[in-house]
Amino acid sequence: MIPRYSPRVMQELWSEENKFHLWLEVELAVMEAYESLGMIPLGSTAQARKHALVNVEEINRVEEEVGHDVIAFIKVATSSMGDEARFFHFGLTSSDVIDTALSLSLKRATQEILKELDALLTFSWELACKHKDTPTIGRTHGVHAEPTSFGLKVLSWYAELKRIKERLIREEEQISLGKISGAVGNYANVPPEVEKIACEKLGLKPCPVSTQIIPRDIHAEYLATMAVCGGGIERIATEIRSLMRTEIGEVEEPFSEKQRGSSAMPHKKNPILCERLCGLSRLLRGYALSALEDVALWHERDISHSSVERVIFPDATSLFLYSLKLLHKILSWLKVNRERMEENIWMTKGLVFSERALLELISRGFGREEAYLLVQEASTEVREGKASDLKTALGKKLPGLDLSQAFSLSYYLAYLDQIFERFP
Repeated sequence: MIPRYSPRVMQELWSEENKFHLWLEVELAVMEAYESLGMIPLGSTAQARKHALVNVEEINRVEEEVGHDVIAFIKVATSSMGDEARFFHFGLTSSDVIDTALSLSLKRATQEILKELDALLTFSWELACKHKDTPTIGRTHGVHAEPTSFGLKVLSWYAELKRIKERLIREEEQISLGKISGAVGNYANVPPEVEKIACEKLGLKPCPVSTQIIPRDIHAEYLATMAVCGGGIERIATEIRSLMRTEIGEVEEPFSEKQRGSSAMPHKKNPILCERLCGLSRLLRGYALSALEDVALWHERDISHSSVERVIFPDATSLFLYSLKLLHKILSWLKVNRERMEENIWMTKGLVFSERALLELISRGFGREEAYLLVQEASTEVREGKASDLKTALGKKLPGLDLSQAFSLSYYLAYLDQIFERFP
């Protein structure tokens, strides 16, 4: 996790200090559960909370000696406690604390992501409505297809962002699992009632069955979902950077007054923000693959996943939140060139109205094959410079037949209201 792509809230959430505070939060919730069941003396948790120490430097120093981060944490956390220290980490294994705290981190990270996503959804809806009636050319295979609405294009982005939100809400629920079941998950030294009470206090659900850890397919699904969501962001970014190409020039991402596009070419305005989003989405897919590799561990657990997870979860959640913030910035300052969109619709001299012309001929009594060949031949004449535009070319082939209504943009915008009514 590098500061460049790490929002402050994520830096704080995934910091070493916060990690140890979450471990402490789990330990104290377990003590409260024991206490509520009458298994340890009343007041033990309050005393532990009062005297617990979380000192990152000291924990790291002790870890250098003992070679175990949770043992180092326990030694430092209980160093100023009295008799209550006996019941700290009572009946637990390290993963009870680590996995449950990890679930808390992922839940809280997802909540931060959802906050930003809500703001982005609100703005993208407003942008779609603003340009609902802005005509632009639709492209398939990178080639001009038929006119459409720029607002409809943005609406498709909005719809994807809504799906992203729905996925993340599901994943927040799926990942909100606690595990307080002991060394091999059989509750031999810590009763299921303790897990139930502790998880409830932490806002989590007990994992239905665990080994020494929460099964890693749950975590892999979380990151796989995040990779899918990252692909949605990449789709939007790819569209914007494509529309920024010199020969298209329909939109432009933010470019400040003092910004420089190239060290060599002063005229350049490159789509660097959108390209950055595309690159970050590749990282998310890589993290998903790493999480999938962590699913199959030895027996009740080995530790091969641990080093991977120290990287992928902080990085993935941080990069995703950063990506949403960056996309919000891009859309907020997006320059939309309506005039260029209009020019691009007509640059093919009416060829993009070929289907409307085809259907108009069919409705006038022509057979489909006959009509298709007529429009295709006329289109070829336009491309070869033998006719000024498709309407003129068809007029020469079919004198006296008025096809002007087939060349109206209104056909392509007629049902926009109905589509927009499906949202938000």
